[in-house]
Amino acid sequence: MESPWKAMADDSRRQILLLLKKKNMTPTEILSHFNFTLPALSTHLKILKNYDLVTEKKFGKNRVHSLNHDKTFEMIKFFSQMHGYSLNSLKEFLENEK
Repeated sequence: MESPWKAMADDSRRQILLLLKKKNMTPTEILSHFNFTLPALSTHLKILKNYDLVTEKKFGKNRVHSLNHDKTFEMIKFFSQMHGYSLNSLKEFLENEK
């Protein structure tokens, strides 16, 4: 499995991840938040799944997509190590930067 950073370079994929952070969704539910086609969404979801940022489960005919919290937590840990902040102080740091 490759690094997820490449998948995060696209703004639409970051927005999809933020939606999935709130709740698990079908492609139709995700698509209602964007102005692109179902094939375009399928491409974005495929990339996110290939980089293990999103998981997919089938329930009958429906496919439900979820945020892979373990993988995103790994990315958060990287930044906390890079900047020397614990996850608790990272929030404080970000708030002070505004």
